[in-house]
Amino acid sequence: MQKINKKSIMELLMIMIGCAIYALSLDMISVPNKLTDGGISGITLLLRHFWGINMGLSSLLLNIPLIILGYRFMGKRLLAYTIWGTLWLSFFLWFWRLIPIISHLNLEHDLFLSAILAGTLSGIGLGLVFRFNGTSGGTDIIARIMQMKYGISSGKVLLFCDTIILLSSLTYLDLKHIMYTLVAAFILSRVMDAVQQGAYSARGLLIISDHYQEIAKMIDLKLDRGFTYLEARGGYKKTKRPVIYLVVSPREIPLVKELIAAEDPQAFVSVIEVHEVLGEGFTYKQKSHHLLIRK
Repeated sequence: MQKINKKSIMELLMIMIGCAIYALSLDMISVPNKLTDGGISGITLLLRHFWGINMGLSSLLLNIPLIILGYRFMGKRLLAYTIWGTLWLSFFLWFWRLIPIISHLNLEHDLFLSAILAGTLSGIGLGLVFRFNGTSGGTDIIARIMQMKYGISSGKVLLFCDTIILLSSLTYLDLKHIMYTLVAAFILSRVMDAVQQGAYSARGLLIISDHYQEIAKMIDLKLDRGFTYLEARGGYKKTKRPVIYLVVSPREIPLVKELIAAEDPQAFVSVIEVHEVLGEGFTYKQKSHHLLIRK
């Protein structure tokens, strides 16, 4: 129980920090440089422009009916984390407007730099929120409802909602600012994926060869990496043969290919992108590899 409590406290803290960074990006970059956003944040920018409504207040008020609507479709933990994220995002959208740092970063005449910085900061903030099992409310709730009730993918729902909001933003922004908003959105998605997936990226290899024992021995000697034999059956001849499954860092790929080619030039090798690796040799007890040594 103690471990669960510590984990929950860490998740709640990181969701709060993520919301703070995301709100800072909106207040410090998007608003002064007239860049819009998707989701509820885009609606709050619309309301601020036409009626001067505080973004923190409008974000909170717009999320309340969505949270009530999503209560049936969300577990207690996700609901609690959504409320937590929504409250902190609304708070920081209000709070950052009171801090002088907002006016210190003047990017008004460089929309490209503004888009890059807005996308980067927003991506870091939202990446932290999603990495620690939270949401910032808004259209995420609508996407989850549509997926569970009607089987529509959440990605399509979010894309539809964002498209409607961006088109609505043309009522007060010109096409140039909308295009720079799309640049920011692209950078946001890339940065958010990088933060959410973690720093320990790797490559998985599936190696099929009649000389699997020799290849496995060289992997053990030269790389000092663990590997797994998977029992497989050929699709044509139906013969059984072991398949070597191996996870390495990207910088080790050239050496692995060289080791395989030396033992069996006809080996079939499939390299798979692994977004995150947890375990010995990656997140703890990392081994030092002497990749330049040849025997």
